[in-house]
Amino acid sequence: MCGIVGYIGERDTQAVLIEGLKKLEYRGYDSAGIAVFTDAGLKISKSIGRLANLESKLEGAPLVGSAGIGHTRWATHGKPSDVNSHPHTDHSQKFSVVHNGIVENYLDLKEELISQGYEFVSETDTEVISHLVAREYQGDIVKAVQKAITYMRGAFALGVLTEYEPNKLVAVRQASPLIIGIGEGENFIGSDIPAILNYTRKVYILNDGEMAVLTKDSVELMTIEGNFISREMTNVEWDAVTAEKGGFDHFMLKEIYEQPKAYRDTMRGRIDESGSKVIFPELNLTEEKIRSINNIHIVACGTAYHAGLVGGTAIERLVRIPVAFDVASEYRYRSPLITPETLVIVVSQSGETADTLAALREAHANGAHVLAITNVVGSSIARDADDVIATLAGPEIAVASTKAYTSQLIAFYLFGLYLAEVRGTQTAEEISHIIAAMQSLPEQVEAMLENTDAIKAYAKHISNHNNLFFIGRGVDYAVALEGSLKLKEISYIHSEAYAAGELKHGTLALIEDGIPVIALATQEALLEKTVSNIKEVKARGAEVMALSHEEHVSSLLKSVDQAFAIPKTLPLLTPALSVVPLQLLAYYASLARGNDVDKPRNLAKSVTVE
Repeated sequence: MCGIVGYIGERDTQAVLIEGLKKLEYRGYDSAGIAVFTDAGLKISKSIGRLANLESKLEGAPLVGSAGIGHTRWATHGKPSDVNSHPHTDHSQKFSVVHNGIVENYLDLKEELISQGYEFVSETDTEVISHLVAREYQGDIVKAVQKAITYMRGAFALGVLTEYEPNKLVAVRQASPLIIGIGEGENFIGSDIPAILNYTRKVYILNDGEMAVLTKDSVELMTIEGNFISREMTNVEWDAVTAEKGGFDHFMLKEIYEQPKAYRDTMRGRIDESGSKVIFPELNLTEEKIRSINNIHIVACGTAYHAGLVGGTAIERLVRIPVAFDVASEYRYRSPLITPETLVIVVSQSGETADTLAALREAHANGAHVLAITNVVGSSIARDADDVIATLAGPEIAVASTKAYTSQLIAFYLFGLYLAEVRGTQTAEEISHIIAAMQSLPEQVEAMLENTDAIKAYAKHISNHNNLFFIGRGVDYAVALEGSLKLKEISYIHSEAYAAGELKHGTLALIEDGIPVIALATQEALLEKTVSNIKEVKARGAEVMALSHEEHVSSLLKSVDQAFAIPKTLPLLTPALSVVPLQLLAYYASLARGNDVDKPRNLAKSVTVE
């Protein structure tokens, strides 16, 4: 996945594609490529690394033609390389495909195609699509694409060309964004509006299950089944900078709103068709190795460490294996007890965090099996680990992590359920019940994001304070840590999170009249104790805002000044919901204080030094 652009018309196609890909660079990528119809047929050029590498290659061998497709890739299936870069072709080199998303059943399809004599050169799921289209082609590229799609499960946005019909460009959307740009004697496709904004502001926005057939003079919209669609054209009013952010004011806000999609993408392909079992076809961990594990170490920094606190708690409860938590910068220096029966899980959004990478190598040196949870498949941590769970959150531009954190939670939940299946520590019914609740999380987040006025108002209120506290018990404490970190890193308000039961052991000395305290109270088994802790700070003058499930808000309002409701889910899954209002709180507080939300002072996105 990452960026798609396509063009058909009379301009210099190579220049249009490169310019469009440059406008999508903000999304992050590890390789790039283009395919163009030339006088010598369909030709492809692609390169690992930045677009500049591809441009250098094209200087010596330009692709001149009137139609083409381009792609910047963020690796998901297969490491970053020239071969794994898009566009992909069939073995005849007559069909070319660019693809965002995931083909869940690509391994089964690949085995089938190999048995039929099709030869593969890459590690990607996308190459399966080009072979499927070639196999189904009988003189009509539109019908071939429609037929190919019937075999595919998952999410995809596609741009498809064939040398046999050089006057057509086919685009498809299924759960991955794609737009169509309308020009005079030319038309475009793009995964995002910035890719085409230099050329047109007239667009069709495809919905899931829809496709478009472009020539230089026409665009036909239809369903994947072939039923034609009539739709009103949209005129884009955004400027280029706003367009990069999808119409949002900041990347951080855009990424908060992308979390439902990130949840779905991280689950996609890891839950079987029945919806009752977790599968991890990408893992090398054997069932024998899983049964031999007698302890787990979770090692990470910052936000990823907070995800590990939630994830480790989930694993302990589901699997009954002891879990130890370490910040990566301290892990090596305490001489941790590591044996071959230890599973070390390292967590890093970028996969380049220096302390986490050093911890990984320490674990390897002591014989442990290392599993990495990361958002960047081709990163150093991903390359060095024995196993990798990719979070599939997509590129995260804002320094303050949001969708990467919540995707890490989803990865941990899935992995915990997988361990429980193999070790038999949970019944099939209980696992199915948890999976069903997980699959409801994206819709629950979307519901919260539709009503943010109360959070905005409270954020403006706390923006006038210089000190603030978060409290919680159990996994609420882990979420409190993340909420506090998010607030201080972008609003610069001094904020601390405490286990609510620890207040009486010193922290109460800091409570004074009017100081805001945010109390997480989502764990029903601990609700009475949390209310007692709330009363402790209220008695000393604190102003308390509580976060809890809808059913408890009315009773909590007897003890607090304000209460915000989140949807009901299983206690163990609550962090995937409760953190979202805290992310918004940090965002709007930072905005109220006039800060640069996406680039907070003194911080970097990827910490590559100790």
